[in-house]
Amino acid sequence: MVSPWIQKGTVVSEAKGATESSEFEHSSIPATIKKLFNLSSNYLTHRDAWAATFEDVVAHLTSPRTDCPMTLPAIAPMRATEPKEDAALSEFQSEVVQLAAVLNGDHFLSSFPDEVGKKMTVKQAHEYVKGATSRFIRASKEAMKLGADKSAIVDMRSSLTTRPCNL
Repeated sequence: MVSPWIQKGTVVSEAKGATESSEFEHSSIPATIKKLFNLSSNYLTHRDAWAATFEDVVAHLTSPRTDCPMTLPAIAPMRATEPKEDAALSEFQSEVVQLAAVLNGDHFLSSFPDEVGKKMTVKQAHEYVKGATSRFIRASKEAMKLGADKSAIVDMRSSLTTRPCNL
């Protein structure tokens, strides 16, 4: 977190929440707002009811710090060169293509993981992923219009990626 309402140099090692297993995650934001403003309404979901809150992080100051910069430095470009659209895919890019293949249904093709993904350029992979994602979103919206439970739209498992597990 970055805020003039947090003591300088604050480091939080342990999350505090409704249960011993509570952790910081994106649902910590609405959970913190509910606690800080003592809102009487129910939590939005079970997830934000479980999430750790940031109330202990922001509860120490009665006024904002004055040692914060008024302007931030200029953002440096992420890269100095143009994208290499004809380059072969990195391992991460290949995994993104494989996830898109799951959305597209192509992962059932025995030739997909070894052949198609390895022969794609960055530009081809971008178009493939963009198309698969667009089709999936359209199909999901249509399925929900027809009465499908949105929690059942996709069930992705980590076993569908190719990255070896080094546990």
